[in-house]
Amino acid sequence: MEITQEREWLAAQFERHRPHLRVVAYRMLGSHSEADDAVQESWFRLTRGDSSAIDDLRGWLTTVVGRICLDMLRSRRASREQSVGSWLPEPVVQGDGPEQQAEVADSLGFALLVVLDTLTPAERIAFVMHDVFAMPFDEIAPIVERSPDATRQLASRARRRVRLAPQPDRDLAQQRRAVAAFLAAARSGDFEALLAVLDPEVVFRADLGPSAPGSRPPIRGAHTVATEVLASAPRYIAHVRQAIVNGAAGAVFGDLDHPLGVIGFTVVDGRIVAIDLVADPAKLRRS
Repeated sequence: MEITQEREWLAAQFERHRPHLRVVAYRMLGSHSEADDAVQESWFRLTRGDSSAIDDLRGWLTTVVGRICLDMLRSRRASREQSVGSWLPEPVVQGDGPEQQAEVADSLGFALLVVLDTLTPAERIAFVMHDVFAMPFDEIAPIVERSPDATRQLASRARRRVRLAPQPDRDLAQQRRAVAAFLAAARSGDFEALLAVLDPEVVFRADLGPSAPGSRPPIRGAHTVATEVLASAPRYIAHVRQAIVNGAAGAVFGDLDHPLGVIGFTVVDGRIVAIDLVADPAKLRRS
């Protein structure tokens, strides 16, 4: 096979596997833009090596994407050690286009993504590759540079953390009712109505961007969060509308296609247990 034909064949095979690789990378990174970067890097590594020696291209590419994601997670963790505010995943706002619909289908809820982000990079890779994509531990072990038994322990620790995460209500209509009550209380300035819809241990996280002024750690507790919401609501609440964010009830500031901010809500037993505000312009470009 001539070099040009061989490259065209390889490119065609790679495109067949791109959707799978993108889902793998997104679930490890919580960012579609970073997932695209990881998948593209896997293509570069494929073309730089001897592809004729690869027996299982899908498996090889999945392993390579896992290694790339591990490096990206390590780099992200190091850079965030200097950050004061919260890091939140790239929000996925449901739209009418087929690409947006596919992204929502592949997305994970904010509650789970936030928990995954508390794991070490190796724990996250081991958990996602084994529990989500059913990859054997002996294949994951070289990626995280551990023995199979140590890799199994990584996934086990991650699994315990995930099980402790809030389990959102499955009924989307119930979620939307809680969000509607929250927005109505914020618009009317009704402190008691806000308290009624917030879980006593609610957490409010805001990701304004890595160098944004005003960044701060999460705030907790219904009274504290309600006070914060009512202090800032008059400036923004008129421009907020409900939306589906990462497959759950959420809200958008401004235009749906070009939002100024996106909020993911985690609703458990009809009450809001987490409010995650993403206002980082870099993350909103793809929302």
